[in-house]
Amino acid sequence: MFLKKVDGPRAVTLPDGTIMTHADLPPETTSRWVASRKAAVVRGVLYGLLPQTEAMQRYNLSEEEFRSWIAAVADHGVDALKTTALKKYRQT
Repeated sequence: MFLKKVDGPRAVTLPDGTIMTHADLPPETTSRWVASRKAAVVRGVLYGLLPQTEAMQRYNLSEEEFRSWIAAVADHGVDALKTTALKKYRQT
């Protein structure tokens, strides 16, 4: 069995007991960002699966965009990452 060399942990355990691996992250070529993919990247960074700088580089994200994802999840949960919910959760 061949295991690809990765920096950092191969898997992390989330607070709900599930295990997240690099296979659970979206592909690097992702161009259509649905809420579940955004949430997977945010979880991966927050729980130490990959560093924020690597995630931003891998998915070609700006720091502002990625921080907005983190803030949306922290303030309103994963539903705030849905494009259709932007107006509802937007801070005025």
